[in-house]
Amino acid sequence: MMIKSRKPWQISENEVTPEQLYLNRRAFIGGSAGAALLGVTGLSLPAGAATERVLNPLAFSKTAYDPKEALTPYEAVTAYNNYYEFGTGKSDPAENAWRLQPKPWSVKVDGHVGRPGIYDFEDLIDMKALEERIYRLRCVEAWSMVIPWIGVPLSLLIKKFEPTADAKYVAFETLADKKQMPEVKGWFNVLDWPYREGLRMDEAMNELAFIAVGLYGKELPNQNGAPLRLVVPWKYGFKSIKSIVRISFVEDQPKTSWKKSAPSEYGFYSNVNPNVDHPRWSQKQERRIGEFGRRETLMFNGYEDAVAHLYQGMDLRKNY
Repeated sequence: MMIKSRKPWQISENEVTPEQLYLNRRAFIGGSAGAALLGVTGLSLPAGAATERVLNPLAFSKTAYDPKEALTPYEAVTAYNNYYEFGTGKSDPAENAWRLQPKPWSVKVDGHVGRPGIYDFEDLIDMKALEERIYRLRCVEAWSMVIPWIGVPLSLLIKKFEPTADAKYVAFETLADKKQMPEVKGWFNVLDWPYREGLRMDEAMNELAFIAVGLYGKELPNQNGAPLRLVVPWKYGFKSIKSIVRISFVEDQPKTSWKKSAPSEYGFYSNVNPNVDHPRWSQKQERRIGEFGRRETLMFNGYEDAVAHLYQGMDLRKNY
């Protein structure tokens, strides 16, 4: 008889919050409690934030992927973002991303795959198979959130494309449209657009890697990476590339945007590792948005049991 043990972040189906309680909790967070928490953290909602696009509710199944921690208020998740194509300030994406047109959407798939081509959103994502996973998102600036994402495992998409044995890495690109993204056409570019990220193939196939199309029960807001966003919960947030328009299966390690821009600060792997400091600040502690004080940063963001084997024998100070 095979005995299957649960991972530390997983809960049994019996412990999953009933839907009505979950919806009531969302309403509570969206009201006075969320406003109070935003006040505590010094955040404020930008004028007109996320009002230009109606976010449709999504049908999804609940999973046992849950760290059993308090969710970050919806207002903070949607008003405190890094999305440099819309500005470098934390509130800039919420103020400026209304320009993004996430429908219709297509993704180019190329490289070492049996099924390359241009895929429409509807061909990529089976909306009847969406699931919710509650993951932590840890940013390199020493802040973090806990977000109920909705989407599909990345491995399902990868299998759809039929990668060959020569596909050692998966590379991703973000939309770079001067008409929709004010910083892409700026005279001073923070990064070399389009934004690029990548994973080793075994990382991409890991059970935790996820393509998000929604959060908090609805479609992804523009500032959070609509309509397709990668979520890699054991890595720093900048690995979770937004508004994906290209997926390439390549043999060599792809050149990623932040590693290209500041190689001494941002490595390819970018795993959450409290033992390796950023050159300009410590990573040993983090501040959870909506909380007082700081907490200890967990190795691999708390997902060590699921991913540590991917880096066995590697020097994690060199491969940071």
